[in-house]
Amino acid sequence: MIDYDLVIIGGTTAGRYAALTASGFQARVALVEPLSDLQSLPTAGQDAIALSLQYNQILSESGRFAEQITNQKFGVRWDNTNSEMPRELRFEEVMQWTEGVVSNLSQINDVGVLATRGVDVICGDGEFVVKPDLAFAVNGRKLRSLGYLLACPSLPAIPPIEGLLSVGYFTSETVWKLAKLKQVPKSLVVIGADPSGVEVAQTFTRLGVAVTLVVKGSRILGKEEPEAAGLVQAAMEAQGVRILTATEVTQARAIDGRKWVQAGDWAIETEEIFIAAGRKPNFQSLNLEATGAKCNHQGLILNEKLQTTNPRIYGIGDVAGGYAFPHIANSEALVAVKNALFWPRLKIDYRGIPWAIFSEPQLARVGLTEAQARRRFGDDIIVSREYFKNVEKAQICGEMTGFCKIVGRGNGEILGASIVGSNAAELIHVMALAVRQGMTVGAIAELPFIGSTFSEITGKTAATWELQRFRRNIFMRNLWENLFHWRRYWKR
Repeated sequence: MIDYDLVIIGGTTAGRYAALTASGFQARVALVEPLSDLQSLPTAGQDAIALSLQYNQILSESGRFAEQITNQKFGVRWDNTNSEMPRELRFEEVMQWTEGVVSNLSQINDVGVLATRGVDVICGDGEFVVKPDLAFAVNGRKLRSLGYLLACPSLPAIPPIEGLLSVGYFTSETVWKLAKLKQVPKSLVVIGADPSGVEVAQTFTRLGVAVTLVVKGSRILGKEEPEAAGLVQAAMEAQGVRILTATEVTQARAIDGRKWVQAGDWAIETEEIFIAAGRKPNFQSLNLEATGAKCNHQGLILNEKLQTTNPRIYGIGDVAGGYAFPHIANSEALVAVKNALFWPRLKIDYRGIPWAIFSEPQLARVGLTEAQARRRFGDDIIVSREYFKNVEKAQICGEMTGFCKIVGRGNGEILGASIVGSNAAELIHVMALAVRQGMTVGAIAELPFIGSTFSEITGKTAATWELQRFRRNIFMRNLWENLFHWRRYWKR
């Protein structure tokens, strides 16, 4: 007898989202949450990565506010003798605020909420068994289901640096511990430049920490548009982050109670170390080999329907590789749940899923970069840019750093868009919807945007794109020029 319609092996917010989605279809669902060795987390069993993202974003917002009131917005400096406004935020108060917000957020997909929605939540570590039939064994039970969904958390990828383990370090899973130290460190070395590393470096710089970011590549955020990543890097350096590119960390040592990092020719003293070298899959204990589900160094091998090589087992989130963004995992969960419960016909389309890096300025993108588009479509692409300095709202708010970039084909199809600047994470959604619905650049250009708003930059960029396409069409240019000339001549 089949016990469930879907068994989800979770431990992530995407797993809980999938469980709620499946229960909404009136399916019988079991969610297996692995036992956490991080019992000091604010909510036991909650996804450590999601919590760290929340801590980092809240701290970043607090740091941005501190930066504004201490100086630096519009060049105004507060005078404590004539104002009750504090010269700087106290770190203890920032952490109290952060704790409260994280606690509130953790209640949204709490175990109690899942239980009231009919999800069987089982806490424990388990593995797949194939005899006599495919099942997931946990706590002495065999959970038999029509389908299984892997939504397991990954592990931080730790580079092979001599002495790193003995010296100690923090990762994206434990950044909240770094934030909760009795005293904020005076110096921090960030090794690697994935999104979490960039965000952590900038956040702690705002909180008064001397931060050095060390990357092996020639620039940070290597997957993004070079000019967008370059603008973020320049802003970080202007704020005080020391960035060493094309530099490899080879050694970490503790000398006389102090931590030292050997980065290329640099010997850097630091109080703490943060590793941001990406993620690696973590499902070795699940006995996947017996099920026939195959994987590689990036994660599970999945088809467009998010099925593994065993069609009854699906994968989402960290196990699928790529950037570990919760909203991408949730989008995958929606496709995988429907395929597992009904007929497996839906395919995941990443082209219309946006993502953002909460740096300062923010960087957001959807679809292809210009380089990716040129490799695929050759010269049949048109690229346009518009700058925040040309947007009225940006001038009013003093947020003029950044630009919007649209990459499209000659027929108007939108291939990708990047926005770097104020509110980029909010502004990118219009372009993402356009990509998902197959809208043209012209449709964006014709949309009347409310003024004065930051969203005007999207319409301005689309209008610039349309003008560039017209200028490339020599036949149409000549036709309209001759038509206007003829009309002026005969109207004399």
